[in-house]
Amino acid sequence: MARVIHVAGAGVFGLAAAWALTRRGAAVRVFEARTIGAGSSGGHVGALAPHAPDPWNPKKALQLTSLLAAPDFWPGVEAASGLPTGYARTGRLQPVPDARMAEHLPERIAAAARHWPAGMGMTLTRDPQGPLIPPSPTGLWLHDGLTARLNPRAALAALAQALRQAGVPITEDTPAPQDHAPTLWATGTPGLEALNTALDRRIGQGVKGQSLLLAHAVPDSPQIFADGLHIVPHADGTTAIGSTSENAWDHPDPDHQADDLLARAITLCPALATAPVLDIWAGLRPRARSRAPILAPWPGRPGHLIANGGFKIGFGMAPLIADLAARIMLDDHQDIPDLFALP
Repeated sequence: MARVIHVAGAGVFGLAAAWALTRRGAAVRVFEARTIGAGSSGGHVGALAPHAPDPWNPKKALQLTSLLAAPDFWPGVEAASGLPTGYARTGRLQPVPDARMAEHLPERIAAAARHWPAGMGMTLTRDPQGPLIPPSPTGLWLHDGLTARLNPRAALAALAQALRQAGVPITEDTPAPQDHAPTLWATGTPGLEALNTALDRRIGQGVKGQSLLLAHAVPDSPQIFADGLHIVPHADGTTAIGSTSENAWDHPDPDHQADDLLARAITLCPALATAPVLDIWAGLRPRARSRAPILAPWPGRPGHLIANGGFKIGFGMAPLIADLAARIMLDDHQDIPDLFALP
């Protein structure tokens, strides 16, 4: 009988990989040193947004593969768990800030048409529709139909429920054993710090992020990306605002920058001014030195696989990372994209 596969970490990479392994018949056990979603996966934003399609590169191609897998992956989790994940492809609206950007956009729109599926590309409009319309200095807005949204906490709850209903134990407040193989290590910022020490080089670091959740119900509205800010309406009647990227910080808790996020969001969308703040989140998001996710064997530890470095695109990349992790651990799949190697 095959050994039970351990998954260390109950964030989105860990739970998604555990689900992919379970669906393929593996015996899995999940360990979480704190609680489900206690790390960077426990935020609010859930923007499953593609990188700009120009210039095209392997990282963007892999992200696209994962974003296109999401409409099967997340509804499958919902069907198995009976719980919502908040997934929907509602699109994204971006104001065009200046004439220089406007001149560049035909090239970007053409690149989206080449690389993205038909019907999901980019278009320019002078008459955007919806309850959240940020101002545009040029009178132009860029809309894309590929961007989707997900409620991070709901998605984690649905994944955990699907796993438990499949008989997978999830043990919280308990780190995974170090000496068990096979183990998938999806332990976020603490995992990157452990790798820095174990491998005696910088693999990555935690970057502080902050986000807010407002009681503002516009569930069918496209999400907004403007002035470096994501405004993401969710299906449950809330709207998320985020997030900061702070390489230098004194503590991992919410601070004055959360107030700045809210002020900037209200400037962009004044309708948010009267919305009550339901929650403020702050935490450390794991960023690999390569700025790409990591999916790689742990050097010198046979049977140990690392899945980390999701940073800003963890939920978007989760379906692909989960599928590849399952294939590596169950089929000895060797064709891992070079992009995912340890830096």
